[in-house]
Amino acid sequence: MSTIAKGLKGIVANSTAISDVLGEEGILVYAGYDINELAGNVSYEEIIYLLWYGELPNQSELSKLRTSLGRSRQIPQKVIDFVANAPKEANPMDILRTAVSMLGLYDSVNGDDAGANRERAVCITAGIGVIAAYFHRVRQGKSLPPIRSDLGEAAHFLYLLNGEEPTEEAAKTLDLAYVLHADHGMNASTFSARVTISTLSDIYSAVTSAIGTLKGPLHGGANEGVIHMLLDINSPDRVDGWIKEQLDQHKKIMGIGHRVYRTLDPRAPHLQQMAIKLCDKIGESKWIQMAERIAAIMKEQKGLNANVDFYSAIVYYSLGLPTDMFTPIFAIARTSGWIAHILEQLADNTLYRPLSEYTGPAVGKKVLPISQR
Repeated sequence: MSTIAKGLKGIVANSTAISDVLGEEGILVYAGYDINELAGNVSYEEIIYLLWYGELPNQSELSKLRTSLGRSRQIPQKVIDFVANAPKEANPMDILRTAVSMLGLYDSVNGDDAGANRERAVCITAGIGVIAAYFHRVRQGKSLPPIRSDLGEAAHFLYLLNGEEPTEEAAKTLDLAYVLHADHGMNASTFSARVTISTLSDIYSAVTSAIGTLKGPLHGGANEGVIHMLLDINSPDRVDGWIKEQLDQHKKIMGIGHRVYRTLDPRAPHLQQMAIKLCDKIGESKWIQMAERIAAIMKEQKGLNANVDFYSAIVYYSLGLPTDMFTPIFAIARTSGWIAHILEQLADNTLYRPLSEYTGPAVGKKVLPISQR
């Protein structure tokens, strides 16, 4: 009799050299580097290189990657037309899912070897932020800013979203958020990407699978839920009563607890400090006050810590980013990690084919004529 692990909990499905999540210790590792060593010391582009190649780049390698990303931001006009004509009320994650899939229709890269897939990797990584920002501009009835190649990934996204070059502080803040979200072990969306590519499907299909998985509120949608929660509470003096009411009804408190970490999410303190700084700058300290009180209550009563979504939501909100763009921003950052896993899977591929335990009726049923059923 096989042991069932629902949700594959505790099952090691593959090996990877990309990242590791040490849940008991509260440690996140990217290719041998503790996230606390990387955060604030390297750019998102350096993280992309690290995840794809296993080492941090030298200056020449970094410059080459940045140039390639800058040149690859011009997405096909047909994809822009789709974004421009899509329903304005559409979920931005649905736009990302469909538009990234469309990129595959206009793929001009020859071959399916590792080199060709790395070219596609650059195109997808450079294009996904353009898709997300352009959709937001279109639904607001605003013009589409021309693509630039002189800005980093985070700064370029903010430039496209707002139609003006961001402040250095805003660009650095989003860049750090990208670094912290780039990869996170065998999470649900990464696993779905690896399952798809293990069939020897294409890289666009694998990233599309990942985007569809990230869309779910139990995965990437949690940060949006945090802001809705804070907006509903609206005042620090309402926190205790609101949380008590939710807990009495056995409802989940968004941004609290984690499937893997049994102690503090190591990414959370970095975003917490950014949230405090941004809330102070915009004169809206109530958001961080409410957040800190919620975190304290949940730690005291449930032994649960705030996770990365809890504070990233406040950071994004304080930067003036639209609430329903929070999960797409997560997707933009995580694309580098998804692609790293896709490339790793292809390098030593085995088709994923788990078993299941059948719980239906015992074999032996007979088919009755339709008139007798």
